[in-house]
Amino acid sequence: MENRTIKEPIRKKWIWIVLAIITLGVVPWYFPDAASEPYILGFPLWAFISAVFSIIMCGYLSWLCVNEWNIVEDQEEAEKAKGDKS
Repeated sequence: MENRTIKEPIRKKWIWIVLAIITLGVVPWYFPDAASEPYILGFPLWAFISAVFSIIMCGYLSWLCVNEWNIVEDQEEAEKAKGDKS
């Protein structure tokens, strides 16, 4: 049986800090009204930056799920599946 330590990422402050920074980047509150003029790939500047931060957030959350989460449920489900086959 694989002996992995259980990680509870909800208690790590750096995860929440990075998530807050990315969330602030997604919401274009910091742009002046004139920011709708420059276009990048057919999108207004504010929409392009919001889309980029959305993609960054998706990547960050996916990375967290793969690398930082190791909860008891996975082990319990595996043991339960073994018990059902016996």
